[in-house]
Amino acid sequence: MRHFMFLLILTIIAGCSDPNPIVLIKTELGDIAVEVFIKKAPVTGSNFLRYVEENRYEGAVFYRVVRMDNQPDDSIRIEVIQGGLYEENHPAMLPPIDHESTAETGILHLDGGISMARWHPGTATSEFFICIGDQPELDFGGRRNPDGQGFAAFGKVIKGMDVVREIQRQPADGQYLNPQIRILEISIK
Repeated sequence: MRHFMFLLILTIIAGCSDPNPIVLIKTELGDIAVEVFIKKAPVTGSNFLRYVEENRYEGAVFYRVVRMDNQPDDSIRIEVIQGGLYEENHPAMLPPIDHESTAETGILHLDGGISMARWHPGTATSEFFICIGDQPELDFGGRRNPDGQGFAAFGKVIKGMDVVREIQRQPADGQYLNPQIRILEISIK
């Protein structure tokens, strides 16, 4: 597995003429452009780019919004929108990747930061989230996840934070959007 990921990372990096690929996420509410820090977060960035390049996000949605008003049982509150394939064991899902903490990459969960969702270190697959405002509790040593390992940030929004904030404002049942926001296309620019 590690050998395959290393070869995949080298292949993707070699194929990128721009050191930081730009990914365009087209949603039914507008477009979001994300810069992927492939050299700082090679495992996580390559995983995201593989989903994009292989059209594995076809049919993906933004389905979760975390706002200050919908976390009544969380002592550590955050603000993010989350998207991806939405279902466990989706046929387009790839195996989980190794965890790249913010301590390793130096990429923090700042306003517009994009990161992989996970349960435990080494369980991230297809689901990603975008930070609204700075979210230091999601970094290594942060308290949002009890293991203290934080989440694996791998890039940032460079255009479309207005769309991210609009998605966060949509109606939700608890933290789950109702209706979900369709991702019409994800592609490398």
